[in-house]
Amino acid sequence: MLQRVRDAYARFEGGAAFFYGPTVAFAMAAPLVAGALTGRAALGSVLAQGAYLVALRGPEGPYGKQAKNLFGAALIVAVGATVGGNLAGHPWVAAAVVPVIVALGSTVRWIGETAALTVLLTAVRPPGTHIVLNGVVELIGGVWVALLLLSPWPARRLKPLRSALGGAAEAVAAALDTVAADIGDRDTRALDAVRSDLADVARAKAWDDRRRTAREALGNARTTLGHYAAGGGPSRPERLVEALGRIMHETVALRTLVDAADRRPPGREWELEARVAILALAARLRLIGGAVRSGGEFPLGAEGSPAVRRLVRRTDEIRRASLAGDEDMVAAALVSQIRGSVDRIIGNVESARRIAASGVRVGVGPPRLPLISPAAVLDRAGSALRTRSPGFRQMTRVAVAVAVAMALTAALHLRHGQWLTLTVMNGVRTTYGETVTNLLQRVGGSVAGSAIAAVLLAVAPDQLGAAFVVFAFAAVGFSLRRVNFTFWGLFGTPLAMMLLSFSTRSGWTVAAERIALTLAGCVLVFLAVRLLWPPGFNERMPVQVVKVLSTQADLVRATSAVVRDGAGSVAPDTLRAAEKAIESVADTRRRLENERVPDTELIGELRGVARTAYRIRDHLIAVGRMSREESVDSGPIPEILDRLADELNEAASIMDERDNVDVSPKVRLDEEFADLDDHLSGLARRRRAEVEGGTPRDELTPLQHALVQVSGTRHALRELRDDVAELIGAALRTS
Repeated sequence: MLQRVRDAYARFEGGAAFFYGPTVAFAMAAPLVAGALTGRAALGSVLAQGAYLVALRGPEGPYGKQAKNLFGAALIVAVGATVGGNLAGHPWVAAAVVPVIVALGSTVRWIGETAALTVLLTAVRPPGTHIVLNGVVELIGGVWVALLLLSPWPARRLKPLRSALGGAAEAVAAALDTVAADIGDRDTRALDAVRSDLADVARAKAWDDRRRTAREALGNARTTLGHYAAGGGPSRPERLVEALGRIMHETVALRTLVDAADRRPPGREWELEARVAILALAARLRLIGGAVRSGGEFPLGAEGSPAVRRLVRRTDEIRRASLAGDEDMVAAALVSQIRGSVDRIIGNVESARRIAASGVRVGVGPPRLPLISPAAVLDRAGSALRTRSPGFRQMTRVAVAVAVAMALTAALHLRHGQWLTLTVMNGVRTTYGETVTNLLQRVGGSVAGSAIAAVLLAVAPDQLGAAFVVFAFAAVGFSLRRVNFTFWGLFGTPLAMMLLSFSTRSGWTVAAERIALTLAGCVLVFLAVRLLWPPGFNERMPVQVVKVLSTQADLVRATSAVVRDGAGSVAPDTLRAAEKAIESVADTRRRLENERVPDTELIGELRGVARTAYRIRDHLIAVGRMSREESVDSGPIPEILDRLADELNEAASIMDERDNVDVSPKVRLDEEFADLDDHLSGLARRRRAEVEGGTPRDELTPLQHALVQVSGTRHALRELRDDVAELIGAALRTS
């Protein structure tokens, strides 16, 4: 428990927002100062409260997204203030209405906690005091802070996009660095002294981390780009993201080829040239990322690369030696595949360079409002209710806990019972671990903040002094809110209490009540997490694992079609469906890690399912990239892929009938792989005979294409077979 307490207070959840904090502080303090100087302190307090409630949304991302979030929050605050004003003086009516609003906010993401928070803080005002006017004034306060926060928009509109694109380019460059580091001899004696296969494990983890970082960076770039309105054809940023995506896919294929060439290298040295060429491409990609991030101030570097030209000369030398019988023809074909992959990366890097040189710009278009379909909303709600999804369970848990808190407030006539309800509403999280961490941060920060508030209320500064106190605590609190919630409790508690008592003076005893109600709210939260129904991730986990197996099977069949036809590529929707299924399992695994008593064995199996599924995805990307250049004699490759897809489908179909199922891997396909080896040997013999028969050595014949493609695909298929067996075994062990 002590370790959990230390972790809760020591964790850093985000960076400080040094523009956001002072801007919000000014938006709150300015109406307070104006109200104090003009004798309209109550009006200034309502304006500041509207700014405070909207600022709590803390929007991030592009300015278009922030604008929708902030102005939408201002409208929600206006409606919530009107509802809260009508509930003032009617505690039992509020006890019936507020849980419904909380449930609605939990279900509809763009409403969030803002509506319930506004209702609670407005309902504590004296009943019947300018209800509609207060709602309008809070709307003005929300619009005021939104305009201030969006004021950098004209000069900094493209900065979030440039940062996301630059980060994506740098992440892909880091993945290329990892591939280069895996080429050639590596001194693994220190790791081998501990365990013979530890070096391979460390290499795989480094690649997995870089690949995941690049995937997330590309996803972030696409998401960020989606918030910029642009009409017409693909914009430059869209074309840049697509080029980076192609580079990443080609990098995945390149790593497979490098691994295959390391296992069957030619006699002549090639590693140094390949490593330097790939590092040179990574460096050029970093220059592109820096130029995009800086808005063109960073140099792009010169075109062409001597390192790549040296690799071309070396691969030509190895290829000619293989045709003369001095080199293993399959090994030479693998090196030729590496060169071809590098050539394709060069083409996409040059494309990205031209786009960056032209400038990353997106036109300003009309705002794209979200399309809300009532039928779709009702359909999702019905599905959540029927399946008792984790989201539905969390919504009902929060609503029930808030209803209990509101009922206690009404029954015990708690004058400041809103602090009890707010603690419960914000404290009940999806998992036990997240809830406990939040409660520890909330108790530590809020108790210390309430003690500070007690001193300030006892000193009782005048209204101008109170306005400057609000400014100071808002500036620090909103700046550090994302770093750790403890900071927000420490500075946000006196901020809220000083704001609520600005026009109606309160004593220091209010702070003491806040401490007691916060502690009572934490007790209610803990009881809700322990006594109410579990979130239901265990129940949904088998369905998610089955989805991984079935989407991986679809991806394997799509790749088989690409190999069989020799043209086209896997449909993006098929790839995205597989990735989405893997991400859902990874998310469930993270949730289960936060349970009170985590099932470490199940968590380990789910981690294995996600990692292995991502490796299968990589193998299939590599096979697809190596097989799409030209239709060739692929031999038994499509049959092997179809058999692997059948095994995945079969495993998915028996997941619900887990009893007495043998989970030992059965995916061997030894006969099919023996046929593939014979096919590859035959291609090598026919290619050598073709050259001896007078065909020019530099002519790219169908036999040459087939030899190059099949030699690279063979290694990927063997790795794919092993990973499919591992995935099936891990999936069946989770059921």
